[in-house]
Amino acid sequence: MSIEKKRFHAALIVPLFMLILMWIERFAEYAFGISLAFLGIHPLHADGLPGIILSPFIHGGFKHLLANSVPFLILSVALFYFYRNLAVKVLLFVWLMTGIWVWIMGREAYHIGASGLIYGMASFLFFSGVIRKNTQLAALALVVAFLYGSMIWGAVPGFFPKEHISWESHLGGLFSGLVMAIYYRKSGPQRKKYSWEIEEEAEPEPGDETDAYWKKPDTTLRK
Repeated sequence: MSIEKKRFHAALIVPLFMLILMWIERFAEYAFGISLAFLGIHPLHADGLPGIILSPFIHGGFKHLLANSVPFLILSVALFYFYRNLAVKVLLFVWLMTGIWVWIMGREAYHIGASGLIYGMASFLFFSGVIRKNTQLAALALVVAFLYGSMIWGAVPGFFPKEHISWESHLGGLFSGLVMAIYYRKSGPQRKKYSWEIEEEAEPEPGDETDAYWKKPDTTLRK
């Protein structure tokens, strides 16, 4: 098995595990005729604190879950494939920061669903690709922008005519993804530097302080 295939298979583990849990939860609700929406984020209420962790696994129906499943899988696999050393940290930060933001600033309702994570990962992948000026990551950023560019409107209050859409989760995800892209801009995959760029960096400029190490001192300092 090639290294790329191994990387891809490794990138599938966490996303598939999380997605399976989402579907198990939805089937459990359907099978037992119950709703676990009360485990979502209930802003400024103690009973809503567990929702910061649990809300991404809870959905309002199969249609809601299906709409989130495809973008969640694509973006999370891309995150773990291209940023395998940072993926867990980025995912956890986006998860917690988005949840806390919704708990503090959200409307009086139970906020459920994985859209906050989706917006967060899309934001991180896009801004990280742009900041790093990496050809491969820039291409990924363009794909994200093309496929999910309209997502920006989902973070604008009042854009959706239906009140049951949590724009707070979308906005929190976008912001947290941007924060992570800036914070980890010097970590993970970087733009490849060409030989002439490396040579230019290595060659000291006239008057540079490093020249002092190569010049014979004119005087001798004594204690």
